[in-house]
Amino acid sequence: MDRRSQKVLVLGAAGVTVAAAVAKELRKPPGERTWTGSVLGLPYDFRPPTAEKILREFWDPGNDALFTPHAFGVGYGVNLARVVRKPRRTP
Repeated sequence: MDRRSQKVLVLGAAGVTVAAAVAKELRKPPGERTWTGSVLGLPYDFRPPTAEKILREFWDPGNDALFTPHAFGVGYGVNLARVVRKPRRTP
């Protein structure tokens, strides 16, 4: 598979995932739409992001998780605080 085909495949999969998340919300009655949840095993959040949510996605020293849900959109971000943390010694 050439590079262009790979790019089209990845963009297509991303588009299908976003469309599935939006469709899931639109199937709910307007009063029950939260615009947050999961689809195809991936978290989504279409609420307006705040500075705190964006920071927490990429820098959350209190969270041991390497991957954190995106502040806006579908999927995960990388918790850079976890990446730079020194490994803990176990007794």
